[in-house]
Amino acid sequence: MDKCQVVVALFFTLVLARLNLSTSHVLKGSVVCLDCKPHSDLSGIQVLVKCDKMKKLAIATTQQDGTFDTELPSDVSTSPNSLNCLAKILGGPHQLYTSRKDSVSMIVKPNGVKFYATAKPLNFYKSCPLSRNYDGKCVTKNMEFGSSKTVDLPVPREWGIAPTSYYAPFIPIIGIP
Repeated sequence: MDKCQVVVALFFTLVLARLNLSTSHVLKGSVVCLDCKPHSDLSGIQVLVKCDKMKKLAIATTQQDGTFDTELPSDVSTSPNSLNCLAKILGGPHQLYTSRKDSVSMIVKPNGVKFYATAKPLNFYKSCPLSRNYDGKCVTKNMEFGSSKTVDLPVPREWGIAPTSYYAPFIPIIGIP
């Protein structure tokens, strides 16, 4: 009788080990280098995955061919159909250049498969694209912000006042009714 109980316990252990009781969802995606040679090493690029109404983030690292896979951040109460997630390129072992629209992709569930995927590959450049290269500098097209340098007026140290750049933009007007 003891052998029968051991066999039944072993059977249930093996059956439960085969079942995937977790609520995690696997994401598979890829990154594409737009100015690299074919079959370049794309390993080490970090991809951030963020889902709506979730505090946890997931970070995946690409393999040599540019593919990555990770578990989507999920909550026990979240159903798989209500996941609203984005994947974004964070960076890599070397400087990467990308635009906002090409570095972010929606997460979708393809029909007939058990995993989630990026809607489109995440694109990047290894060097600055020619359309953004001005005088040897890689800049954005809309240069709407000017210099952020502050003016520091000389104040004697004996006064014990902080440098004027700390409070110069915030000088209050006193005495006007």
